[in-house]
Amino acid sequence: MDKRQHNNLYGSSKKVNLQNKTAVHKNAPKSKLKYEDKYFIDTTKSVWNYSLFTATDIKNFKNGTHYSLYKLLGNKQIEVNNLKGTYFAVWAPNATYVSVIGNFNNWKVKSHPLNVRGDSSGIWEGFIPSILRGEAYKYHIVGYKGIKLDKGDPFAHFWEKRPATASICWDTYYEWKDVKWMKERKKNNALNAPWSVYEVHLASWMRPEKNNENLYNSYQLITQKLVPYVQEIGFTHVEIMPVMEHPFDGSWGYQGTGYFAPTSRFGSPQDFAAMIDAFHVAGIGVILDWVPSHFPFDAHGLYLFDGAHTFEYGDMRKGFHPDWNSYIFNYKRPEVKSFLISSARFWCDRFHIDGLRVDAVSSMLRLDYSREEGEWEPNEFGGNGNLDAIDFIKKLNETLYLDFPDIQTIAEEATDWPLISKPIYDGGLGFGMKWMMGWMHDTLNYFKREPKDRLQHKNDFTFSMMYFYNENFMLPLSHDEVVHGKSPMIYKMPGNTKQKFANLRLLYTYMFTHPGAKLLFMGNEFAQTTEWNFKSELDWELTDLVSHGGMLYCIKKLNELYKNNPALYELQFSKEGFEWVNLNNTSQAIFCYLRKGKSTKDYMLIILNMSNQVQHNWKIEVGLKNKWKEIFNSDSKEFWGSGLVYNNEIQCVKTNKLNKKCTLSLSLPALSAIILQ
Repeated sequence: MDKRQHNNLYGSSKKVNLQNKTAVHKNAPKSKLKYEDKYFIDTTKSVWNYSLFTATDIKNFKNGTHYSLYKLLGNKQIEVNNLKGTYFAVWAPNATYVSVIGNFNNWKVKSHPLNVRGDSSGIWEGFIPSILRGEAYKYHIVGYKGIKLDKGDPFAHFWEKRPATASICWDTYYEWKDVKWMKERKKNNALNAPWSVYEVHLASWMRPEKNNENLYNSYQLITQKLVPYVQEIGFTHVEIMPVMEHPFDGSWGYQGTGYFAPTSRFGSPQDFAAMIDAFHVAGIGVILDWVPSHFPFDAHGLYLFDGAHTFEYGDMRKGFHPDWNSYIFNYKRPEVKSFLISSARFWCDRFHIDGLRVDAVSSMLRLDYSREEGEWEPNEFGGNGNLDAIDFIKKLNETLYLDFPDIQTIAEEATDWPLISKPIYDGGLGFGMKWMMGWMHDTLNYFKREPKDRLQHKNDFTFSMMYFYNENFMLPLSHDEVVHGKSPMIYKMPGNTKQKFANLRLLYTYMFTHPGAKLLFMGNEFAQTTEWNFKSELDWELTDLVSHGGMLYCIKKLNELYKNNPALYELQFSKEGFEWVNLNNTSQAIFCYLRKGKSTKDYMLIILNMSNQVQHNWKIEVGLKNKWKEIFNSDSKEFWGSGLVYNNEIQCVKTNKLNKKCTLSLSLPALSAIILQ
């Protein structure tokens, strides 16, 4: 294959900053260097026999207990015998030949062969002088049954911008400025801290040209625009949809090929690090979507990496994902377990990530996920649990919390699998939090109903608190709810335009005052009027309208309310933090509950009027205090509400001195929430 043919098939591979095209430096010493009693450098060869691995590294790798493989595998710019170059190492246990190909050798497959270790580890390695940072390359692999493959490096930190598919010699070195955040993040990321998460798809949040899917803002420009925006609106964290390198934009990043590389669509690893750094300096935590559940079949990726099922299960009843036409990691294989846990640690270690949202956990746990009878095989105990995946998840969480105790792992798990976010020592899987998918479905179904019909479906609204304490829940209104014909949030709401906005403000107030962490997808904060389109950008012009600008301001005020009131977060996963008030009132679609902090002075009373009728002189009996004030009203004019119904002075009459009860007389706006303190 000549160079033109290669570029047509695999994309152009331009070298960057290569200082010397010669494979072997003309001044290379002729002597041999003994390395660890076993490796000798023959400087007359194009690839020197050299290794960074110790015997302990190999043992741990083969046992599935090496969790920092990114320090050894991939490409490493080092110096040997006073010569700068790159050490390459790749795991290809079924290969019979592996070489490094690139522009530096005109993609000649015989030019730079790697050396296979003699310890049955399946690692091919070697040092190539004069190959420096910026060189594009692939591994040419002669694999199982002689199949010939050109693969990207699974451990590369930088890749060519799609549609090109070569890996690039690069490092992750960056001088961090987030010392203050790292010292304080134990408090910021604790379960008794406020978690208001803004979910972002970097490419489509904002583009240089709105409808040009081939143009992206750089990490630098995203940083300049996104960080101050998130800070202004008041979110405590951002969650970035998969930023790991991926070939197809339409997968939204969930079909990844580079588990150790931020995508080059927006810039270099250092540019990505600078973005994380800027969020931290601004006091904002960063969560990454991470996908250990499946990967695509792209020719340069992990599938059939060396001609055999190396990373995926060989049995397609376990190894193929019918929903996403992708392949499932072999969680039983020790080296794959080391690969995945090393990936998770890599983002926390090298990029100071505050949390990982683990995608599609349900599909990992269940052997029968999206499979009909006869399409799956029960485990050794006759059940439907993937015992390999369960063991992997426990080890993943155990390792991450041991090494990075100030982060959180968050499971996207949509079934009733028990103890997802409970400690491993108590029989749980060890996640810090779990997405509350049941709350999301029930809440949206309830709010879609006409107000006149809501009274008959009261149990649908209250059901979430029946099982809330089973897990540490995050309430998600995510990207999945505003695509594929599901309609944007504003058009899920019934009524005329005014009523739609009132309903949505009511829903958001309910979300921010319900126990648990919160997650809101980009565009939801200002009531985007179209479904999310990854090819475009958000409809930012809407924020200039008083209606949408009012919604954005409402979210800002809800974030302030959440962060500044311990009653809303201090006991957010504890039974002591929530109490229904007068729940037995079945004659009206009005809900009332207390949110409690550790101090009674922090208590807050939330009243949600789900009907489209204003209520005057509405009475509710409460305890503890005889003086209350209204601190939030979702019908306020500043939010584009009517602004007609307020409680400037709240009448409070003691009705039960023995039990310290008093009755409040209130006015409730239609389709609105008021909060008293």
